Amino acid sequence: MSKLRTILLAEDSPADAEMAIDALRDAHLANPIVHVEDGVEALDYLMRTGRFADRTDEDPAVLLLDIKMPRMDGLEVLQKLRADENLRRLPVVILSSSREESDLARSWDLGVNAYVVKPVDVDQFFDAVKALGKFWAVFNEIPED
Repeated sequence: MSKLRTILLAEDSPADAEMAIDALRDAHLANPIVHVEDGVEALDYLMRTGRFADRTDEDPAVLLLDIKMPRMDGLEVLQKLRADENLRRLPVVILSSSREESDLARSWDLGVNAYVVKPVDVDQFFDAVKALGKFWAVFNEIPED
């Protein structure tokens, strides 16, 4: 059996990141979780640059990506991933409090795999992240090049 692949969480809100991580753990996923706080750190992790230059593990099973983040927003991250030959197939799930039609449309235009609006209700958010984690980290397989 292959090594469990990482779940990468790009989320600038400490409270939302903690809830997402708790939900993934509550789903009994053994996958390692790496939390980064903005789009620049997410790209550094994925492209093995900056403080992640020595990262040797496989690409993540999925990127859980917030849209509204400092330094580089999630839509710019998504655009750069889809333009990168090595990362264009990486599953990306937007987890955002944005209900703006422009954010939703742009995400789909850029090739997001799923878009989840963070519910105000904590239990709904918890359940949604648990289901996402199980699907993307356990059941989904990325095609080989």
